[in-house]
Amino acid sequence: MLKAAGNELFYYTFPKETSNHNYEIDFLLARKNKICPIEVKSSGYKTHASLDAFQDKFSAQTWKRYLIYTKDIRKDKDIFCLPVYMTMFL
Repeated sequence: MLKAAGNELFYYTFPKETSNHNYEIDFLLARKNKICPIEVKSSGYKTHASLDAFQDKFSAQTWKRYLIYTKDIRKDKDIFCLPVYMTMFL
């Protein structure tokens, strides 16, 4: 849906400081000269460590943060949690 809407899609990983694993941001969209990170979750949507770490690292360049998941629309602090079927509106 994101590509069909004409978006250029990017993926980003960066290392966790406390382990050998990486944080992963599923999609990055460019909006208003800023970056909108998108995390896609099929389960375990209550934690969004990658989005939080991305915000800590790139807060000056981040505009809005999105979590795409299988539940109802809601807002968790400054993260817009959207059901999968609303992806086309990003």
